[in-house]
Amino acid sequence: MACPYLAYRTQAGDAQFDEPRAYCTVADRFVQAMRADICNDRYGLAHDEHCEIYLGCADDGGGGTDQRRDRSGGNP
Repeated sequence: MACPYLAYRTQAGDAQFDEPRAYCTVADRFVQAMRADICNDRYGLAHDEHCEIYLGCADDGGGGTDQRRDRSGGNP
């Protein structure tokens, strides 16, 4: 089961994308493809075990934000 906070968007502001891009609704930003692999539980990874954004949100009772959001990049 994929992370419930993962969305795919085809635009950001006025910019349109040819392909949908992974967007984390908790961190409120686009994420890199490798992070989306975690979000989608690919390659033996699990979002509820390996994603610090998800774990931080779970620690805060579901409403938290990632305090490390500037470290991983992933802007469009």
